[in-house]
Amino acid sequence: MIKIENVKACGWEPAIRGMRNSWNSWEKSDSYFSVVPCIAANDLELMMRLAKSGSSHAKYRRMIIVYCDVTAPLYWWKEMDTYKVGTVCNSCSTMHTISKKEFTLYDFSHEHLLDSTKETLKIICEILNKLRVMFLETKNKQYWWQMIQLLPTSYNQKRTLMLNYEILSNIYHSRKNHKLDEWIEFCKWIEELPYSKLITLEDTKND
Repeated sequence: MIKIENVKACGWEPAIRGMRNSWNSWEKSDSYFSVVPCIAANDLELMMRLAKSGSSHAKYRRMIIVYCDVTAPLYWWKEMDTYKVGTVCNSCSTMHTISKKEFTLYDFSHEHLLDSTKETLKIICEILNKLRVMFLETKNKQYWWQMIQLLPTSYNQKRTLMLNYEILSNIYHSRKNHKLDEWIEFCKWIEELPYSKLITLEDTKND
């Protein structure tokens, strides 16, 4: 399971202005910017040409910033954490909030579990809830440790991310055919971003 919310892409004007510095071609810029950016033909052609030439040429992509809230299981975040360069992340703290609410089945990604396996997850939820009560009543840290170390990696965590089009390009081209559904959905979301062909290098409907 993955949920992506509160998406905002920004930085288009300075990215294009900076892109044209190397060419001393600011007078050829034909885009305009308001609430929704409109990247016109001259700028888009140069942006695509540089993107297809590789990351060392497409430096402007690092200046197009994307903010979003992502809720996903810990096993997905473990892989997402490999993309440290070019990302900033603020997460809901498992360490600080694990005892704040009761555990339910819907706190975990379980869409692929068989019925028998799902029953096991329900039992784990029951055990976690008993440990939670014991910790709240006694403040004994040993019960907190039981929750932390027993918590399955299918536990869903919410994080607010700051990314850019360059790191999204790296993610897209390395993860679009990944075995995890979460990566497939994340890459589909990338395809829906404004002017996503600057990332995917393919024609899209989002021009």
